[in-house]
Amino acid sequence: MLYVKESQRSPEEVGRALEAAAQKQQFGVLAVHNLRQSLANKGVTLPFDCLVYEVCNPVQAKKVLETDASISTVLPCRISVYRQGSATKIATFLPTALLNQFEAADLEPVAREVERAMEAMIDEAAG
Repeated sequence: MLYVKESQRSPEEVGRALEAAAQKQQFGVLAVHNLRQSLANKGVTLPFDCLVYEVCNPVQAKKVLETDASISTVLPCRISVYRQGSATKIATFLPTALLNQFEAADLEPVAREVERAMEAMIDEAAG
């Protein structure tokens, strides 16, 4: 399940706001992938901006990884910022939905806490 918010801010403005919001939620931004630029470097034109932010709360990540290292296949959490028409969209796949792919029901409270923080980051970045 996706969580999506719309903003009238530019992708760059949303990105700056997202980085600040992540810090407030004790998350770090590990990487930012500019998919438009990456594709252009390969000779492929993407007609809109698309940035993917990899975010992580190290304390929560440790809890998850110590319980089930295979969950590392969906870490770190990702938040996409992209243009669609005249609006900027900010979206993430919800951690609780991702957790359903693993046999780790005991991690649901952690997933819900991470999800709450990610929703707050997105809401703040949307403005």
